[in-house]
Amino acid sequence: MEELRSAMEAHMDQMADLVQKLSAELRSGLQPAYENFMGFFHAINWKEPWLMGLMAFHVLFLIVVIISRKNVNFQMCLFLMALAGVYFAEYLNRILDKNWRTFATQNYFDSHGLFLSVLWSGPLLVIAIIILVNTLFSLCYLIVRWKKAELRHRARVSPNKQD
Repeated sequence: MEELRSAMEAHMDQMADLVQKLSAELRSGLQPAYENFMGFFHAINWKEPWLMGLMAFHVLFLIVVIISRKNVNFQMCLFLMALAGVYFAEYLNRILDKNWRTFATQNYFDSHGLFLSVLWSGPLLVIAIIILVNTLFSLCYLIVRWKKAELRHRARVSPNKQD
């Protein structure tokens, strides 16, 4: 019994040490991430017309998604368009990397595609998630309506069978 108690105490001490190290890393770990994000944010010239157009496109796309939330078929088309945009982001990054001088003041399109992932794929994925959640709510509502209709139908049919 004493061995079990000492093993438990050793385990608890080890767990407490791990939690303490994790909390220390989290406290110090968020500051470098914040500084990296702010460096990324300040490195971009947000007044470039093509960037403003890109942001307008995402806002307009989101508005269309919100307005058409009752039309499930159209929402699925928008969902597929958003995912196709994410799928072709790598190809788009290569094209934009070759032709950035025609529309931008600096080359944002590195070989890893970080910029395009953040400003193109990220918003499209968020919009796709919004569409997916809306579709799940619509399906739940449809299932409830179907079940209510089934129960009403059974209630009408059941008394007639008993006669």
